[in-house]
Amino acid sequence: MTIPPIEALEEVDSTNAEARRRAEAGETGPVWITAKRQTAGHGRRGRAWETGQGNLAATLLFVTDKPPAEAAQVSFLAALAVADLADVFVPPELVRLKWPNDPMVGGLKVCGILVESGPHPSGGLWIAMGVGVNLATPPVSPERPATAFTEHMTTPPPAPLDALALLARNFERWRVLWQSHGFPPIAEAWTRRAQGLGQPCVARLGNETVEGIAEGLDGDGALRLRLPDGMLRRITAGDVFFGGS
Repeated sequence: MTIPPIEALEEVDSTNAEARRRAEAGETGPVWITAKRQTAGHGRRGRAWETGQGNLAATLLFVTDKPPAEAAQVSFLAALAVADLADVFVPPELVRLKWPNDPMVGGLKVCGILVESGPHPSGGLWIAMGVGVNLATPPVSPERPATAFTEHMTTPPPAPLDALALLARNFERWRVLWQSHGFPPIAEAWTRRAQGLGQPCVARLGNETVEGIAEGLDGDGALRLRLPDGMLRRITAGDVFFGGS
């Protein structure tokens, strides 16, 4: 198993933006890009993402021949890799995954994952898989409370580069499994860590809000939601909430 190299920068607007620029210029990777400081970090739907001192911000740039819908499954691989990382430093029983790709510790979000892609100049699809892990400090957001590893540890949190070295190894292990056996073993591993399955769920889908019972993953990663009338609704994108999450 070959782990992609890590390139550490002092400062960048965002590691995902840097990966995009490199991909559009013809770079294929695979390479991990990390920075001590992001000046314009962002998450899904353009939401600001605060890295914070001592936290990890990194993006894996690589190229794939998989179609876009299948390539998007890398977000599940990333979530599993972060969960494996968390297991090393916090009590594993606190570590869960919330659909589609939110690693949680103690019921609170501990990491943001953002996957972006586009056609590569040499063919295939470039993927920028960004992760922001709260190792030392959580962002301050009353609307979206979060946590950090250090809030569940009795020792200092890992240094960002040390954490990235572990994360890169974890991700590569899941990537090799996905490449050789497809999504089913990924879905099975994700389900074992899933938060909220079998519970009432609210899915906010743009201008629509849907309520039901979360039953699990479909074969492509969509969330199966059983509606009050018994019908099944596939949720492929949106924000989901379980109870008070």
